[in-house]
Amino acid sequence: MSGEPIVSIRGVSRRFPGGHYGVRGVSVDVARGETLVIMGPSGSGKSTLLRCVNGLEPIDEGEIVIDGIHVGHGTTDWNRVREEVGMVFQAFNLFPNRTALENLVLPQTVVRRRTPTEAREHALRLLDRVGLKGKEARYPAQLSGGEKQRVAIARALAMNPTVMLFDEPTSALDPEMVLEVLEVMRDLARDGMTMLVVTHEIAFARDVAQRAVFLDEGTLVESGPAEAVIDAPETERCRGFMRRIRRERAVIH
Repeated sequence: MSGEPIVSIRGVSRRFPGGHYGVRGVSVDVARGETLVIMGPSGSGKSTLLRCVNGLEPIDEGEIVIDGIHVGHGTTDWNRVREEVGMVFQAFNLFPNRTALENLVLPQTVVRRRTPTEAREHALRLLDRVGLKGKEARYPAQLSGGEKQRVAIARALAMNPTVMLFDEPTSALDPEMVLEVLEVMRDLARDGMTMLVVTHEIAFARDVAQRAVFLDEGTLVESGPAEAVIDAPETERCRGFMRRIRRERAVIH
């Protein structure tokens, strides 16, 4: 894994109407092939930061550079950003009137300009990779929550992104479905995919991520090796958060 950052976030701030900051002065680099976990309480700016990275939220201060692409500048090639950055949301965001296979084929033909045959072959390989072989013809309503999220991951991968963003991908799932989604993400990490992951799954974060950052009230409070941030936080705010998450996970599991 190279130390040269593929994602560089420098002094990024996002202000909302009324002067409230979603994120304020956040700086962090992500190396190629690295998994960075972003943690923090609700409203801390985690999702806002991810949305700034792929341009869903404009930045008011600072800069973001992804593999040489300056995000949010007047000259930004947004088509290239969409090609290079895949995003998986909490709520799946699948096309309800299209099958699992069609959910993967359509964006490839529109954005990557692949032929339907090329897109279909690529989609079938990816559905097999995420454990959904034999379910290609099912519609989202016929899939479990875990299966829907695996389709969403496969759809993002179908664009051959350089970087993958995950915004609490397991938060909408029943506990028994969480593991199947996390296992797909573990495989991606093992294969060297660069990932920025917002999650409260601290066991996954400790095992898979090289580094973790902790946000609170839009600011970066703590940053370091994932195991250190999770098991031995330096700040009281981070320590309190980790204690609360462990209690909640103990009740759930």
